[in-house]
Amino acid sequence: MGVMIEGVWHVEEPKQDDKDGRWQRARSPLRSWITPDGSPGPSGDGGYKAEAGRYHLYISKSCPWAHRAWIMRILKGLEDAVAMSITLPRRNDDGWIFDPDDDEYRDRLLGHTILNKIYSASHSDYTGRVTVPVLWDDQTKTIVSNESSEIIRMFNSAFIGVAGNADDYYPEDLRGEIDAINERTFANLNNGVYRAGFAGTQSAYEEAFDDVFETLDWMEGLLDERRYLAGDRITEADIRALPTLLRFDVAYVSAFRCNLRRIVDYPNLWAYTRELYQLPGIAATVYPEIYKAGYHRIGPASRGQEIIPKGPAVDFSAAPGRTSSRAAAE
Repeated sequence: MGVMIEGVWHVEEPKQDDKDGRWQRARSPLRSWITPDGSPGPSGDGGYKAEAGRYHLYISKSCPWAHRAWIMRILKGLEDAVAMSITLPRRNDDGWIFDPDDDEYRDRLLGHTILNKIYSASHSDYTGRVTVPVLWDDQTKTIVSNESSEIIRMFNSAFIGVAGNADDYYPEDLRGEIDAINERTFANLNNGVYRAGFAGTQSAYEEAFDDVFETLDWMEGLLDERRYLAGDRITEADIRALPTLLRFDVAYVSAFRCNLRRIVDYPNLWAYTRELYQLPGIAATVYPEIYKAGYHRIGPASRGQEIIPKGPAVDFSAAPGRTSSRAAAE
């Protein structure tokens, strides 16, 4: 997948396995914050004031981490305030790339053809993976952040009064609950499917596999008692879980060998996934054929071939049939 070392792109990426074959995700190193007044956030540098038209989001349709930022941008009504460019769905030896001749997949701000050029333009000595999402500040010509969990928090809170709407997906009274859910879903589901798919040993794969399905079983139980993961309203916890759920049956089951059960086999999770998919604007961000093709080209199930499964048929548009949680109904 490639990596940059001191500002130079290298096609070969160092192994991410530990000595026992457990795949480990590299930390996102660029972590400043946009704030309402430009004051420093929890990490990185200050000076990034929330202003409409100043920032640009770079994503890929195939990446679940970028997908969560895209979803939050829509839910918060920030489409006019934060412009966006989309890379081609598939990487090559240069990593994520753009197509300047395709309006859908061109760099609408800087005109680059390769995402790593944006990283080196921001930090000439950058060392690390070149990932999406990327949040770029066109005033200082720097990357604010490439950490998806923090980008969605900025979108949620920084632009209130500047653009978008005041809906709060990280309300103060639910933060403890949301944080606890996020911690478990990140480690064992969002990242768990990758730990299973890229495991270097049988034991590492089985450990990750068990974590994935224990977490899905736990989520199914939560949704038997409440409408959403943290209660009776949509929160950041739901936004972070959704991209993985949308990719699970079409990609992770086969490409990453997470095949004990599918999301459609969980009555509550399947209805919940369809309900979130049907929120205004979200369906237009979902591309199952891109997920299927992308993961089967990189996952262990590909065995070096580019044969993409024809199935499965997954209908996210079917009525979810959820009006309240069981607990509320009782």
